[in-house]
Amino acid sequence: MTRGSAARWEPFGPTVFAEITALAVEHGAINLGQGTPGFDGPDFVKEAAVAAMARGDNQYARMFGLPALNTAIAGRFSAATGIPIDPDGDVTVTSGCTEALAACFLGLVDPGDEVVLIEPFYDSYPAGIAMVGATRRHVTLRPPDFRLDDTDLGDVVNARTRMIVLNTPHNPVGRVFDRAELDLVATLAQRHDAVVVADEVYEHLVFEGEHVSIASRPGMWERTITLSSLGKTFSLTGWKVGWAVAPADLTAAVRAAHQFLTFAVPTPLQHGAVAALGAPRSYFDGFVAGYRRRRDLLVDGLQAAGFGVRPPEGTYFVLADHTPFGFADDVSFARHLATNVGVAAIPPSSFYDDPADGSGLIRFAFCKPEAELAEAVSRLGSLHR
Repeated sequence: MTRGSAARWEPFGPTVFAEITALAVEHGAINLGQGTPGFDGPDFVKEAAVAAMARGDNQYARMFGLPALNTAIAGRFSAATGIPIDPDGDVTVTSGCTEALAACFLGLVDPGDEVVLIEPFYDSYPAGIAMVGATRRHVTLRPPDFRLDDTDLGDVVNARTRMIVLNTPHNPVGRVFDRAELDLVATLAQRHDAVVVADEVYEHLVFEGEHVSIASRPGMWERTITLSSLGKTFSLTGWKVGWAVAPADLTAAVRAAHQFLTFAVPTPLQHGAVAALGAPRSYFDGFVAGYRRRRDLLVDGLQAAGFGVRPPEGTYFVLADHTPFGFADDVSFARHLATNVGVAAIPPSSFYDDPADGSGLIRFAFCKPEAELAEAVSRLGSLHR
């Protein structure tokens, strides 16, 4: 009999996103589960990609990115961090941030190394760790403040730690880690000679506080790979254009894997990304203002319906306490919402090493039209404690 999947994939079945999306379709629920924007990206970005196709820019791009895109990424990174970088030596364009993450794991982590995650975590992180045969360690952000704790982190970062994965602004908690928290990670990374992979895909979506790249903290540029992408900021998640910024030695490791994962990102879309990164400040201001309205609409509605809610400081997710409604766990509550209330949300227990840590929470995405969010809030009003 033919053997099935490799043992490393046994813990990873179909994602929770697929199950909830299927329930949403079956019951006509408003899908506030998956973080896919319910609106299209800006015309000037799409037009740049179309123009590139029309003029024949349709062959393989340079493996690590079009020169113009690398230059645009380097310019934005340097402006934000004050770090002068080499567009050709320090920037790698990838197929979204997910591929960049895989390239980091494959390029830098060996079997038996330890990788520290901050949970709840994006679900591709543990899969990437399993892919390279490393050992996963974790620290847990706990309500109501969801702050990084120095004791917890100090207990898991040690001489065997090869990598710490830091996601800020944080999905799904919505925290924007402050300088004290970043410096805690930085101190431990330097003490134990660990690399930090900074997943910053929501870097422009900040409502409170200030997004600071950990690469800009003292002694951290040399040991940090900073990841971001086009999809969240420009509502073009299907383009899968991302990038990794790091010093030359870490960039070489990322590229060693990237060249055999996707080799190059679609050329016309990279031209579109150049246009996007050249957007005026007014675009980013309007982007945040629009999402602030959506956040407030959903948070107010959730609070009125009886959820416990901490308004997110960043990202387009709200993590809410559903325990007032008396359900045993987040999975049963999410199924009830989609089936009987007509609103789909994600049960976040799958984002924890111990599912019990997330069983009292539920995640909503507000990257949807305001009218759709208003209808979802109306439906949630039918819930009873």
